[in-house]
Amino acid sequence: MNDSHDNKLTRRQFLTRGTMAASAVALPYYIPASALGRGGAVAPSERIVMGGIGVGGRGSYDLGWMLNERDVQWVAVCDVLKSRRQAAKNLVDSKQGNKDCATYGDMRQLLAERTDVDAVLIATGDRWHALAATMAMRAGKDVYCEKPACLTMAQGQMIVETARRYGRVYQTGAQRLSEPNHVFAIEMARSGRLGRIHTAYADIRWRDGQRKDWLPAEPEPPKDELDWDVWLGACPWRPYNAGYVNGGGWYHYYDFATDVAMWGAHTVAQALAGLDMTNVSFIEFDYEKPDATMVTRLSNGVKLVLYRATGSVWEPCKLWHGACGERFDGPEGWVAAADGYSEPDVSSPALLRQYRKVLSDYTARTQRPLNHARDFFDCIRSRRLTVANPDVMCRSMNICLAADICEQLKRSLKFDLHKAEFVGDPEANRMRSRAMRAPFTG
Repeated sequence: MNDSHDNKLTRRQFLTRGTMAASAVALPYYIPASALGRGGAVAPSERIVMGGIGVGGRGSYDLGWMLNERDVQWVAVCDVLKSRRQAAKNLVDSKQGNKDCATYGDMRQLLAERTDVDAVLIATGDRWHALAATMAMRAGKDVYCEKPACLTMAQGQMIVETARRYGRVYQTGAQRLSEPNHVFAIEMARSGRLGRIHTAYADIRWRDGQRKDWLPAEPEPPKDELDWDVWLGACPWRPYNAGYVNGGGWYHYYDFATDVAMWGAHTVAQALAGLDMTNVSFIEFDYEKPDATMVTRLSNGVKLVLYRATGSVWEPCKLWHGACGERFDGPEGWVAAADGYSEPDVSSPALLRQYRKVLSDYTARTQRPLNHARDFFDCIRSRRLTVANPDVMCRSMNICLAADICEQLKRSLKFDLHKAEFVGDPEANRMRSRAMRAPFTG
């Protein structure tokens, strides 16, 4: 019905419409460069979306470390302690320049609600590690879990089976497997540069016994400040006492922690990484006396010494100085590394001449970064096994937990590494698991 008059445009109308069209064309240029992945930023569609579970203490360190990864976006943090989850939120919001990080007091709520989360950091107290990791993987999340990864052998196997069944990426926090000095020591042993290794050492600092009593009851704080039932998780019910919560007091109680595995979760994994474990079927534990270094022997003849130094963890010992050390001895010399080293200790300066080449060969062969968190994130993208994958974790933890059981029973034991059971010792085999309190039963 329009005639020629209706189709005519005045100059003002033409200019107005032209301006509007130009604005529409120009509009995309006002989208932030970060949203397009420009200027070194990673586009939202390419980011790994993270949540944190247990974000105080070691968890706050891990969170700060991982916040530096540009392709990672943090959207949620969870801790049973309100003060810790709020501090973590503030850290995330400050780093990411917004106020978007959500907080949760119960990890079960986070896992149920946050379908946008790809992976989680788990840095709770030891009592929660295995169960939290299992629940997260069942919820479709990849997992970076602090060590020790489990309190029992049964829990370790639960992690292995869950990761395999659900196709999840799992990294345990044995970060020295990705640190240059330790990688050098491991590679020197693994590659044969020291000859056939006859003795390996792992830094094991047993405590002066783990308490099996419990503290007297105190009034529980408001549930919003600390949910005591959730704090306990699968552990036996114990009355609330601030001594457990403050300053990591739980660490000294059998109900909530392990003994050898506290250090051995790192160092036994480091020692095993330098050895050929292909055909090793069992390990024998030689129990001498309660305060002695424990000597073990692998079925291939290699002696693995769980070395218990005396005094402070930072006092020098005859094998290394510092904490979390490992050492390898072969006919061509020895090499050792521990925390705080500028370079590894070696039997001869000549062994250090290939330091850079050894590390270069390692990164070329494995295609892994010398950064434990980055290895985890790279494996999320590639879906390959991490350097501290469930099998690596389970084998090293089984040795640590077997040493614990040997110490408790005060006798020598033989452990089948393939079957994950003690040979001919029903009492020791019953100690491979602990009862888990409902409803936190996995």
